[in-house]
Amino acid sequence: MKSFSSYLLIFLLSSLMGLSSAAQQAKARPDSLQADSNKNFVAKMQGLSKKYARESSAEFEADKATIVQIKVFEEINRTMQKAKIYLRSHADTVRTKAALHLIEQDFVAASDGVLSNPGSGQTFRNLTATSKILGQLLNKAVSLKANLDLHQEALNTYRYQLDSLLSVPSLFKFPTDSAILIKYLQKIAVASYEVHPIDSTLKQSSMTAQTLLNSANILVLKLQTGIDEIAVFQKDMAENSLGRDFGNIWEPAAAYRPFGEILKQAQTKGWLTLIFYAENNSGKLIILLLLTLCSCYYLRSLKRIYEENELLTGDFDGQLVLRYPLLSAIVLVINIFQFIFLSPPFILSVIFWLISCISLSIMFHKFITRYWMRVWLLMVVLFLVTAFDNLILQASRIERWFMLGLSLTGTISGIFILMTGKKQELREKMIVLSIGFMVVLEFLSIPANLFGRYNLSKTLLISGYLNVVVAILFLWTIRLINEGLYLAFSVYTQQDKKLFYLNFDRVGKKVPVLLYVMLILGWIILFGRNFAGFDYLAGPLRDFFGRDRTLGNYTFSINSLVLFFAIMGVAVIVSKIVSFFASDAHLVHDKEDKDKKRGIGSWLLLVRITILATGLFLAIAAAGIPVDKIAIVLGALGVGIGFGLQTMVNHLVSGLIIAFEKPVNVGDIVDIDGQAGTMKSIGFRSSVITTWDGADVVMPNGDLLNSHLINWTLGGNRRRMSIVLGIDYEADLDQVKTILLEILEADPRILKKTAPVVLYEQFDSSSINVKVYFWARDFREAGTVRSDMIVAINAAFKKHQVKIPFPQHDIHIQHSPEPKKG
Repeated sequence: MKSFSSYLLIFLLSSLMGLSSAAQQAKARPDSLQADSNKNFVAKMQGLSKKYARESSAEFEADKATIVQIKVFEEINRTMQKAKIYLRSHADTVRTKAALHLIEQDFVAASDGVLSNPGSGQTFRNLTATSKILGQLLNKAVSLKANLDLHQEALNTYRYQLDSLLSVPSLFKFPTDSAILIKYLQKIAVASYEVHPIDSTLKQSSMTAQTLLNSANILVLKLQTGIDEIAVFQKDMAENSLGRDFGNIWEPAAAYRPFGEILKQAQTKGWLTLIFYAENNSGKLIILLLLTLCSCYYLRSLKRIYEENELLTGDFDGQLVLRYPLLSAIVLVINIFQFIFLSPPFILSVIFWLISCISLSIMFHKFITRYWMRVWLLMVVLFLVTAFDNLILQASRIERWFMLGLSLTGTISGIFILMTGKKQELREKMIVLSIGFMVVLEFLSIPANLFGRYNLSKTLLISGYLNVVVAILFLWTIRLINEGLYLAFSVYTQQDKKLFYLNFDRVGKKVPVLLYVMLILGWIILFGRNFAGFDYLAGPLRDFFGRDRTLGNYTFSINSLVLFFAIMGVAVIVSKIVSFFASDAHLVHDKEDKDKKRGIGSWLLLVRITILATGLFLAIAAAGIPVDKIAIVLGALGVGIGFGLQTMVNHLVSGLIIAFEKPVNVGDIVDIDGQAGTMKSIGFRSSVITTWDGADVVMPNGDLLNSHLINWTLGGNRRRMSIVLGIDYEADLDQVKTILLEILEADPRILKKTAPVVLYEQFDSSSINVKVYFWARDFREAGTVRSDMIVAINAAFKKHQVKIPFPQHDIHIQHSPEPKKG
């Protein structure tokens, strides 16, 4: 702009000088010469203006190019810094290469016995274990491939950005000034020197990433191909479940592999399946542990209550759940919540069953008869040996003879137990049915093994023993649940029976049918997992529940809906359990124990609101319900609520106010409009007061806040009492006062900090009135204390001959004098 102004000023001065000179020459020339002179001057001025315009435009373009060049160099520096940071944080491809190599090794180990060294036939357990391992390896390989794709894309992006910046046309517009040109060329040289190593590193990293990406693609293809091949094997096996797998057991083996290699292969695959599944389900394992700890804490608390009240029996008959709270919690939680693990590896299920069997065996010690204890231990040992055999994945002639021995042992021992067993000593009669079913399965396993139906024989073998162990575990789980509910009902005597929607009067006398239905379904699932066709039968059902469905713009599946209601159901149950036990906690403790905190009772409503709100948000998130649409629905409902449900909303808001301001807590002694009693519960809409007569008064929270509430507990549960009496006029007043104070001081139920007071009020017609004031420690004992004081005062007055006069009136009869006669 400065140059342009200079050019403009020169142009104007030149024009003025030219015009002045032309004017002077025009006066001295003829008209024709004057016209030619004017034309030459105009042409000269036009040429001069064009020259100045070109020079100004060139300088303007140079300035603009300079600005662009500065911005480009700044952008190059920023891009180089970003590239350096990215290369420092993502340049470690050694881990990725090692991870791919480890996946390759695991693939080779998993393929052993199926895709390589298959022997003369496939086994169901080997196919299942290999399929699960390859599935996990495929997930890892796909994840590494995705990371490599992103890494490759980022490297190419940085290279493209640097190449684009270095190709900007403005960089190649060089200044005309030689001094400036030299500096600019030096700046370009420095930028090129800085960019070159980064560009080389990006190029090398891109080539390395591409090499790893190629390896990952090949590995993913191999894993996917292996899974597809195994799926074909599994389908053929499911369709030919009764077909021959190998030759007869007495015939020579078609293929031979050392038994040590078979064991090593089984160990490797077993650990791989367990580790991979534990990594993917670590959260569920933590939940299982937390549930066990919570159940143990509750059972220990329940046992402590029974110990304090001396209600425990020596043989724990009907109280087995309290004998070892930790072991009971382990049995209950594992047997109930093992179903949250979808398609677990067999080794994980064996670990769960082993822990449950050990726990139940300790609980059975000296509780069941010796004979049935031996039967139980025999079944557990045979089951564990069979489970160990089921972990062997590849068939061998040694294993087939071992399986035959196990089948014969199960058949003979089962028949012996059924024929000579002391069934009258059984506490759970249904165990006999499971043992009989075991005999059938073990007997059928023998000919299947002899005539080459290896997979069928092994399935029948493990299913027979598993059937007995799982049946006993489930039956005793139901018994322990039943005992726990009954024992809780026995000590928590004032709870609302609607909290659990169960008839607690029948708990402990007859197990609910629902528990047996759940037992049978769980038994069918665990039993069916051992058969090759189970997944194909259950597959369509899983597809039905997992298929996406569309309703308007919302996509959902039955699984998501079930999950939503399941989470909300758990939240409601947990909320009710907290309410169930916290609302009556004060009834369990001794009345003398008044200094202990009441724990969760006073915060009960807030805790329940928190549990339900958390459950609602988790259910919405798990089901994938759009939150914005819920907000619209809630807004529309809010308008309707504001007009039609004002009273209901008033009670709900009053409940929140009570929860936060806490004018009254659960367990407080209150007096509301003549309704005196103890606060039993504080709910969302209403609260319950247990009166001294034993009735439960349901009072809406709005009425509770609007009433004149008297809370004796806030004042420390104490109450001031008074006794009015009259003494004879001839009594020694000082002696009477001393007697009364001694009686009051001797009673521990009367507060000494606030000393009793004896006041003489007035002279009555037949006595001197005395009023005695004192504070009872407990509001609930105030009436009893006053009654005892009256008895003690009466006895003391008799002892010291202090008279309490009867009301009396002296009547004086005056006779008028008789009139004189006469």
